[in-house]
Amino acid sequence: MGGNNTDTAALTAAPARNRFDSAEWAGAFGDLGTLIPFVVAYISLLGLDPFGILFAFGVSLIAVGLYYRTPFPVQPMKAIGAVATTQAAQTATITAGAVYGACLVTGAIWFLLGITGAAKRVAEIVSRPVAIGIVLGLGLSFMLDGAKMMANGWWLSGIALFVTLALLTNRRLPAMFLLLAAGAAVAVIRDPTLLDALAGMEAGLRLPALTLASISWPELVVGTLFLALPQVPLTLGNAVIAVTEENNRLFADRPVSERKVAVSTGLMNLFGGSVGGVPMCHGAGGMAGHVAFGARTGGSCLILGGLLLVVALFFSASVQTIFRIFPAEILGVVLFLAGAQLALGSCDFARDKGERFTTLVTAGLAMWNIGVAFLIGLALYHAFKRQLIRV
Repeated sequence: MGGNNTDTAALTAAPARNRFDSAEWAGAFGDLGTLIPFVVAYISLLGLDPFGILFAFGVSLIAVGLYYRTPFPVQPMKAIGAVATTQAAQTATITAGAVYGACLVTGAIWFLLGITGAAKRVAEIVSRPVAIGIVLGLGLSFMLDGAKMMANGWWLSGIALFVTLALLTNRRLPAMFLLLAAGAAVAVIRDPTLLDALAGMEAGLRLPALTLASISWPELVVGTLFLALPQVPLTLGNAVIAVTEENNRLFADRPVSERKVAVSTGLMNLFGGSVGGVPMCHGAGGMAGHVAFGARTGGSCLILGGLLLVVALFFSASVQTIFRIFPAEILGVVLFLAGAQLALGSCDFARDKGERFTTLVTAGLAMWNIGVAFLIGLALYHAFKRQLIRV
């Protein structure tokens, strides 16, 4: 991944003030590998209005960039997104109102866990080997998902990955710019009508509107039971504990706490659910993606958030056309490298054999289910500490 991306000392030396140089612009796009697929799925399978989704993401990114002043990510909650879109394709149980309801309930849960200090107390119970295992498992999972997306065209993916790795530490020609330009060129070659579609886009100002009245009580119940509650342990592991660990490892001069992260998760979901957004979180993989491509301050969040706001306010009717310029193979490369960045940063294993075993088991399970990994990893750690089992 290159020395500049994995050297903690270099990262912590970054100034606290937000920057907007070419590296921040390149890093701003480092989380597209998770953002775009989920947004497209919500729009195409559930029929959600793209305006509310992008508006909520844009405002949330700008807020966290100003507050945290690090490349603090805002991502779709993956478990909720996966359940909502797959169920929508099979049954009519999950509706747009259920998603909005899940967003509001998720916001309320994390806001309460944050302001009461409960999130911090739970996080303090989690040992470092378990936290490292969750981060490592997330990184490996991202790499696997990226590889699957790259498999759509190995020749393009291979070239893109090789060139990106060669330029990853080059600040004069940020790799992300070349990667996006190449992806756009390939998209146009594959589908020449894309140029006409892009040229035919018309700007039209839209203003936000509240969606609370559109949520029925049955939809709120479905959103709570099938979407919001199952996501809680996953969010705790990935979007509270792991992202706090990752931020404080990379940016020791701008530390965050589990309490702050829980509160901001709650606030942005309460806001998002009110304007037609989808459940959002601060995933550790998103931070790794921003950092891998050059971001070192909250400027990258402000850049991405500003762009999403422009698209939401003026081009929300053309979102699916705009997203067509990002081939799956290119998004796969971005996701793969974000995973590699995350996995490499978590390779600080303990000397104790039991703790190393706990980390590896947690990592393996986290590739499948973060909630299960969190519980089993914690049980293993305390079992080794009490010498109930040995390796």
